[in-house]
Amino acid sequence: MKTIQTNTLSAIFQSLEEANKNFTQHYPGDGEEQQPVHTLYGGAQLYKAGATKKIGELSLKAFEKYAADAKTLAKALDLPGDENLWQQVHQRVVAKLEKCAVEDFRIDFEDGYGNRPDDEEDNCAMFTAKEFAKALKLGISAPYMGIRIKPFNEELKTRSARTLDIFVSTLIKENDGKVPENFVITLPKVNIPEQVTAFVQILDHMEQQLNLENGSLKIEIMIETTQALLSQNGVSHMPLIYKAANGRCRGAHFGTYDYTASFDITAAHQQMQHPACDFALQMMKLTFGGTGVWLSNGATSTMPIGNVETVHKAWKLAYDDIVHSLEMGYYQGWDLNPAQIPIRYVACYTFFLQSLEQASIRLKNFIEKAAQATLVGDVFDDAATGQGLLNFFLRALNSGAITETEIEATGLSLAEVRTKSFVKIVANRTTN
Repeated sequence: MKTIQTNTLSAIFQSLEEANKNFTQHYPGDGEEQQPVHTLYGGAQLYKAGATKKIGELSLKAFEKYAADAKTLAKALDLPGDENLWQQVHQRVVAKLEKCAVEDFRIDFEDGYGNRPDDEEDNCAMFTAKEFAKALKLGISAPYMGIRIKPFNEELKTRSARTLDIFVSTLIKENDGKVPENFVITLPKVNIPEQVTAFVQILDHMEQQLNLENGSLKIEIMIETTQALLSQNGVSHMPLIYKAANGRCRGAHFGTYDYTASFDITAAHQQMQHPACDFALQMMKLTFGGTGVWLSNGATSTMPIGNVETVHKAWKLAYDDIVHSLEMGYYQGWDLNPAQIPIRYVACYTFFLQSLEQASIRLKNFIEKAAQATLVGDVFDDAATGQGLLNFFLRALNSGAITETEIEATGLSLAEVRTKSFVKIVANRTTN
C-alpha cells in the first residue's frame, strides 16, 4: 500500500533537487591539486630569483648541523616510537629538503616589509616581479608562489592596490602575458566582506586590462581579528567573506599573533595552542570545510637561531605546535625561517608514519567488511570511520610522509585512494 501520490512527491523533490544542487556547488570538496604543507613568508626587500633555492639549501644545512642523525633528532624533539621510525623520518626529511624544501613562498609586502616611501615600494614591486619571472624561466621557483599585499583598511588600501597593480602587471608582461601556475595573492587582516569585494573588483578590472581570463588571479584571505569571525551585528563574517571572493578564494590563513592581540591577550600568552586560537580555527573549519578552500594555521614565532640548545628548544616548540595543528585537522602552516622548515616535515612525517601500520590494517579490514556487508544486503554502519582512515592516507600521501608503494599495504590501489570516497570504493568493489 502506498500513501504518497506521485505528483506530490515530484513537487516536493523538485524544490529539494535545487537545494541539493546548491549545496553540492557550495561544497564541492577538495580539488585534485596537492596542498602544500607550509607557506614560507619572506620580506619583499630580500627577494631575488634564487631566493627559494637558497632557502632550501639553508634548511638542509641547518638540519644537518643540528640533527646530524636520527638519535639526535629524536632526543631534541622527544619523538615517539623506536629507532626504526626515527631513521625513516630522518631519511625522508633529508630527501625532501634535497629535492624541494620550500613548497610555497610569499613575497611579503606587509609585516615582513613594513611601511616605506612610495617610490621605494614601487621599485621593489617591479623588481621582485621581474625576479619572480626570472625564477620561473630558470625553473628555480617554489612550486607554489605568491605575494602578500597590505590590508585593504582605510590607511593602506591605496598603497596596497598600487603594489598589487605594479607587481601583477609587471609579472604578466615578463611571463609572456600569462598568470604563473599556482600563483596567488594574499590579502591580510580581512575584517569585513566589503574589503574582499573591493579586492575582487580590482582584480576583475586588471584581468580585463591585461587580457586575462576572468577569475585567473586567485586569492588567499587572512583571518587575523575577532571582527573577522563576528560582525557588530552579531553575524558570522567568514561565510560572507568567502562569498565576496566570488570563486577566487584558494586558501584561508590564520594569523595567530594578530588574532590573539585583538583578543587582548598579553604577549607572553600569544601562543598557537591558546584556546582562543583553537576556537577561531574551529570556526574556520566550520566555514570552509568542504568548499575546497585550503586552510593554513599560523607560525611559531620563536626562531631556531643560536647554539644547539637554543635551536633544539625552538624546534621542540615548533614541533609541538605543528602536531597540535595536525590533530586539529590543519595540514598546512606558516614558516618564517629556513631552519623551521625541516621541523615542519619532521612533524608531518612522524604524525603519519607512527600510525601507518595500524591504519593500513584497519582500513583494509574496513574495506573488506563493508564490501561483504553490501554483498549480503546487510548494513555497514561505520562508513564514517572508514572515511576517516581514508582521509589519513590521502593527507599522508599529500604531505610526502608515505610513498605510493606504501598505499598498497591497505589493499587499495592508488586510483581507489584518489577517489577520496570510502563509499565509492566499496560500491565499485561490489559491482565489479
